[in-house]
Amino acid sequence: MRKIAVVGSLLAALVLLVSVPRASAESMDSGKAFTKFTRGFVNIVTGWVEIPKRIQETSQVSGAFAGFTWGVLRGIGYGFIRTAAGGYELVSFPFPAPPGYEPVIQPEYVFSEGSTQPYK
Repeated sequence: MRKIAVVGSLLAALVLLVSVPRASAESMDSGKAFTKFTRGFVNIVTGWVEIPKRIQETSQVSGAFAGFTWGVLRGIGYGFIRTAAGGYELVSFPFPAPPGYEPVIQPEYVFSEGSTQPYK
């Protein structure tokens, strides 16, 4: 049993080592990498803001009861996605993935221009 775990670990390490050179083949643009790092940090810290934001949006369209039921669920979902995207960007900031250090979530910040998406 232990032999299988060791072989599996070695195989996983080999796969990671083979894939790293491809990911780091592009040179790092320090300005864009810092922007990606900052964006990741901000999205981790402000991910929870999606909850009141989605409550307010849903309440405007469908009323207060929907805002405090469906809006809360939407906010938790959007907040989880924004926080996870921020964590990914924070960890992967040295690498140009996606190409050109583009944000992995749109809008890139919780209150960016055009960030409101009323529920219909």
